[in-house]
Amino acid sequence: MEHGLNLAHSPIGWLVLIIFTISYIAIAMEEKLKINKSKPALGAGTLSFILIGFYFLLENLPLDPLHREIEKIILEVAEIFFFLFVAMTFVETMIDRKVFDALKYKLTSRGYSYKKLFWLTGLIAFFLSPVADNLTTALILATVIYTIDRHSPQFLVPGAINIVVAANAGGAWSPFGDITTLMVWTAGKGDFIDFLALFPASFLNWVVTAFLLSLFLPTGKPPFDSSQPPVKIAPGGKAVIVIGIFTIIISVVLHILLHFPAMWGMMFGLALLQFYFWVTRNRRPGEKIDVNLNMKKVEHDTLLFFFGILTSVGALAFVGWLKYISHLYQEIGATWANIGVGFVSAIIDNVPVMSAILKSGLNMDHAQWMLVTFTAGVGGSLISFGSAAGVGVMGRLRGIYTFGNHLKFAWAILAGYLVGIGVWYLQFEVLGWY
Repeated sequence: MEHGLNLAHSPIGWLVLIIFTISYIAIAMEEKLKINKSKPALGAGTLSFILIGFYFLLENLPLDPLHREIEKIILEVAEIFFFLFVAMTFVETMIDRKVFDALKYKLTSRGYSYKKLFWLTGLIAFFLSPVADNLTTALILATVIYTIDRHSPQFLVPGAINIVVAANAGGAWSPFGDITTLMVWTAGKGDFIDFLALFPASFLNWVVTAFLLSLFLPTGKPPFDSSQPPVKIAPGGKAVIVIGIFTIIISVVLHILLHFPAMWGMMFGLALLQFYFWVTRNRRPGEKIDVNLNMKKVEHDTLLFFFGILTSVGALAFVGWLKYISHLYQEIGATWANIGVGFVSAIIDNVPVMSAILKSGLNMDHAQWMLVTFTAGVGGSLISFGSAAGVGVMGRLRGIYTFGNHLKFAWAILAGYLVGIGVWYLQFEVLGWY
């Protein structure tokens, strides 16, 4: 709190907390209320800071700290907003170029069962996430399962949860697999090898949850018409894949070497994508390929939701509520507090939670920093919108992968979460291997 005031228990502090709570309930009940999650989130975030501003004005408090906080939030939102926008644009372009249709054809034409497809997509998500980040991975694989059988919620719901859990677990053992791991890495709380040591806990976290989810999959195989002609990737599709991979690599390289935000490399990749299709259009004038049209298909509600949720949490932090997270460490000890971080990050969002922990000046050893990296990374899977991957999949599988449908399987996710913590305890505390 740069302003030096603890406003948590002031009238404006309670009002901000009430607004956040009401919006959270509305988000959770979006199906029953028939309201898109972006509306309450966006309303709560913007209204909270407007009310804080008027409170400062009435109390004759200087507005400069509030202005600086808003500027910081705008920067944070912009980084995530543009990263998501580019990632979604690449996904939409790959859909347009029939990349996922071709993948769907290969999977279904081989006669894979629902269960085999479930495990295959989860495995890909787990090992792709450490490189491509959990959000991009979840968006790609969610699109794949949707194209496999969009009319089977019995397959899509467990499949979507499996992808979210796998993507978050995979991102937890890589320094650039998730935003929170990046934060811990760049803060110097762990070396590259330390994050790789989280692989056993992350892998079993996913495997246990996936096994429990697989018990509810439908039997048989997705419908497949053997008479249909083979689906091939449309012209330019393979180039989109190559440019997408290069975009991820350049984003990581720029972040490591120049400490640029990840969205900078993503925006450069978007420029390359547009330039490629400009050249292609001049060479093949009869072929209609327009990246700008694919941009229009991006789920803007998902982007607005992120703006709303980050500003809402920013308001909670500004008035002083998030300081109570660090108090957990003083009251119950680092291990139990770090385990609790996973549950908190599922509700509030792991980025501000991790930011609060890093700024609190806690003196923890490598083992505890790896624990909080793990719990903050995979804890978001407990709730559908507790992670970037979950929010992205909610937008991709609108009306199918919902808060309510996810909550029905929360017990399976919790089981994997606890097993992962158990593996960490055995590896780091008992065996001392890290």
